[in-house]
Amino acid sequence: MKPIIAITMGDPAGIGPEIVLKTLNNEEIYEEVRPFIIGNVKFLERVSQVVDNKSVFNIISSPEEGKFKFGTVDILNIDNADTEEIPCGVISAKAGAAAYDYIKKSIELGLEKKVDGVATAPIQKEAIHMAGIPYIGHTEMYQGITNSPDALTMFHVDNMRIFFLTRHLSLINACKYVTYDHVLEFIKNSDKAMTQLGMPNARLALAALNPHGGEKGLCGDEEITALQPAVETANKNKVNVFGPIPADSVFRLFELQKCDAVLSLYHDQGHIAAKVHDLTRTVSITVGLPFIRTSVDHGTAFDIAGKGIASAKSMEECVKVTGTYAKSIRRYENNGTGAKK
Repeated sequence: MKPIIAITMGDPAGIGPEIVLKTLNNEEIYEEVRPFIIGNVKFLERVSQVVDNKSVFNIISSPEEGKFKFGTVDILNIDNADTEEIPCGVISAKAGAAAYDYIKKSIELGLEKKVDGVATAPIQKEAIHMAGIPYIGHTEMYQGITNSPDALTMFHVDNMRIFFLTRHLSLINACKYVTYDHVLEFIKNSDKAMTQLGMPNARLALAALNPHGGEKGLCGDEEITALQPAVETANKNKVNVFGPIPADSVFRLFELQKCDAVLSLYHDQGHIAAKVHDLTRTVSITVGLPFIRTSVDHGTAFDIAGKGIASAKSMEECVKVTGTYAKSIRRYENNGTGAKK
C-alpha cells in the first residue's frame, strides 16, 4: 500500500496554504503516496483561485475517510481561526497558535499509527514565540511532544545526506558542544538512523570543526581531543565512520561516491553545502521519531504570501521523500533491517 502522508498547512499567513494546494494539484504525488492536508479549509479556500486549484475539497475527520484520488483534496479541517483575523503576510500570535494546532494533530495521528509520515509546510518562529509556545521550531516540537530526545535532523538532496550535531545554537555555543561524549553519541545515533532509513552499515564522514582540520592542534584542538577519539571508539563498536575531514572538502565525497552521509557539527556547516547544491529540492528530515517527519527548507515568504507565485517544488519533493523513507522504515520495522528481504 502507498504510505499515508499528512501535510501540515504551516503558518496560515504565509505561503503554506498555497504550496500545499499546488502540491496536491500535481498528479505525480498520488502515484507515490496517499496525501491529505491538516489545516483550516477557510485559508485553503482563500488561496484556491490564485493557485488555479481545480480540485474538489473533501473534508475528513480522520485519515480513514480520505479518498486519496487526484482531483480531490482531502482536508482534515481544524477550524481554529477566520481569514479576517489572519491576513496574508502578517506575523501574529493567532497565526502561530493555529500552525501549532496542525502540528499537534499530525503528532497525534503519527503516535496512533494512523499516518506513515508527516510533511510540514513552513512556520514562522516569531509568531510561534508570540503565541507563547515553548519550542523554537518544528524539530523541537516533534522531539518534545513525542519524547524523542535522540531524534536527529538530516538533510536530503539527491545522493547527499547530512546530519547535524547542533541546530539552533549560536556558533560559539555550538563549538563548545563539540565534546567527545556528544560526538560519540551523535555518531551512534546517525548510524542507527541510516539503518532505519534503509542503509545499514552506511559510510559516515565526520566533518572537522577547525580550518584544515585543526592542523594537528595549530588551528584548534577539538579534532584531537574530541572528534578523532570519538571516531576510534565508534569504529571499535562496528560503526563505519571516518574522519574528521576538513569541512571545505568533506562534502565533495558525495560527488566521488565515497560516503553515504556527512556528519555536520553545526547549522550552517551543512546547510550551506545542501542549499548551494540545490536549494529548492533540499528536504529537512527528522529521524528518530515514532514516524518520519520532513519539512521544506525555506520559510513562510510573507512578502509574496497570497499572490499565488510561490514555488511548490520544495513541498512536492518533501512529500515524495517522506513517502520513500516511510516505506524504508516500514521494511525496517517489519523485517528488523533496512534492506529488502
